[in-house]
Amino acid sequence: MTHINIAIVAHDRMKPSLVEWVRDNADAFSHCHIFSTGTTASVISQVLPKDQSITALKSGPLGGDQQIGSLISDKALDVLFFFQDAMAQQAHDADIKALVRLATLYEIPIACNRASADFLIT
Repeated sequence: MTHINIAIVAHDRMKPSLVEWVRDNADAFSHCHIFSTGTTASVISQVLPKDQSITALKSGPLGGDQQIGSLISDKALDVLFFFQDAMAQQAHDADIKALVRLATLYEIPIACNRASADFLIT
């Protein structure tokens, strides 16, 4: 099986939905290396097998979004799962826009909610 590098990120209000989705799809990540920001890495690691490969980056507002952007621009990321809270303004909105822009520019598939994540994972 091919090794896939994925990023998993969620805004605070979306973390419960993301954790449920990760738990429901844990088997699909067995051949993936996961990069995740701050708290998101912590919460998803609790529902994934202990041997799951996860690299915890900085919190999104503290540079984690840029770290994921760097992985994208270095062509080291294959897929981005970013559960975004569309109803809340984010203090680091410019970072989020830059991250989505890079994923678009480098043709990295992005899932921004459970429906699109389900589609990509299958």
